[in-house]
Amino acid sequence: MPYERQLEALYAAFNARDIDALLAGMTDDVDWPNAWERGRLHGKHAVRDYWTRQWREIDPRVEPVAFNRHPSGGVAVEVQQIVRTRDGALVSESMVVHVYSFRGGLVSHMDIEDA
Repeated sequence: MPYERQLEALYAAFNARDIDALLAGMTDDVDWPNAWERGRLHGKHAVRDYWTRQWREIDPRVEPVAFNRHPSGGVAVEVQQIVRTRDGALVSESMVVHVYSFRGGLVSHMDIEDA
C-alpha cells in the first residue's frame, strides 16, 4: 500500500520522540487532531507545541497493526495505543484508526476513528 513505509517511520519517530522527523513528514499547513485536549491543530508549529506539552505529561505509544484504504481515499491505519503516566502507570490501552490524507507526498490531514 502506498505510504505504508512512510507512516511506519513516522510512528517509530513518534515513539522515539523525534519531533523533527515527524514534522518533516507533514505539510506546513497540516491539519491535526488534538486528541488529548480536544479540537484541531493547524500547522507544524501548533503540532510541535501540542506534542511537547503532551510528552511532558503522559507517555503515549502507538503501534500500527494494519494499513488499509479508507473510503475517503486516504490511508487508514489500525493502531494499538497505550498511554501511561510519566512514572509508568497504565492510563489506557485501546485500538483506534488513524486516517491520513497526503499532499505532495506529505501528511496534510489526520483524523482519529474508533476501531
